[in-house]
Amino acid sequence: MESKLNLNFDLVEQARNHASKVADDTQRFIDRHTTVAVERTVCRLLGIDGVNSFEVPLPNMVVEHLTAKGALGQGVTFWIGNAMVETGKSTQEIAEAVADGSLDLTTLPTHSDAEIDKAIEPVVQESLKKIAARRNRREELLAKYGDKEGPWIYLIVATGNIYEDIVQATAAARQGADVIAVIRTTGQSLLDYVPYGATTEGFGGTYATQENFRLMRDALDKVGEELGHYIRLCNYCSGLCMPEIAAMGAFEGLDVMLNDALYGILFRDINMQRTLVDQSFS
Repeated sequence: MESKLNLNFDLVEQARNHASKVADDTQRFIDRHTTVAVERTVCRLLGIDGVNSFEVPLPNMVVEHLTAKGALGQGVTFWIGNAMVETGKSTQEIAEAVADGSLDLTTLPTHSDAEIDKAIEPVVQESLKKIAARRNRREELLAKYGDKEGPWIYLIVATGNIYEDIVQATAAARQGADVIAVIRTTGQSLLDYVPYGATTEGFGGTYATQENFRLMRDALDKVGEELGHYIRLCNYCSGLCMPEIAAMGAFEGLDVMLNDALYGILFRDINMQRTLVDQSFS
């Protein structure tokens, strides 16, 4: 191949080989490690949600409990599954007991991997069904309405109030917008927890929460039905809660989710090892 830029393709190949070695080494590191955000995401995928009386999310409470016991490396799936076998409680009930201090996951008798897997499997399948149902609904609506050919019109809303965002988003859809992007509030990428519920007090954007995702998805589906046009929903999850926000987006039918480890590394000074592990899981 002749280069229009007069490139030396021997040097190009060398550069690609060096890049491949860096990428392979990075992936090996990722495969050997977890993070608090990854384990909180697993909690959410196991059906744990809500907050305690101090508004601390229950996934954070479970992960902080295991971290304090030096047991997080074994993974929350093991500890939650073991507690399910021992107590007969649901994942949510176990998380609530951990949060109120009535249950120490690390002091329970240990059960076999087979017993734990059997207890956890229905919960995992239920979450996968929820995510698959969202995807199937999108495909059904696209089949019903058809999809736009050519460039999509992408419109940002960033009022800080999810209800005001909805007003702007539905108005934009009626004016021809194909994708609505909800910008996050200033600094959310540095919060090491995901706020709970609908929010109305963001700055320069609106908090990414599961309830806000649900509200906007529902509003866009309604205006889409009115217009006979599927409206895509975009949000952002880069930062300390990257995989958690991605999982919540999957539960609530978001179509586009921007997750970028380099954003956190370059612009938020987030530990690069942590955020690369988070992005891989996200």
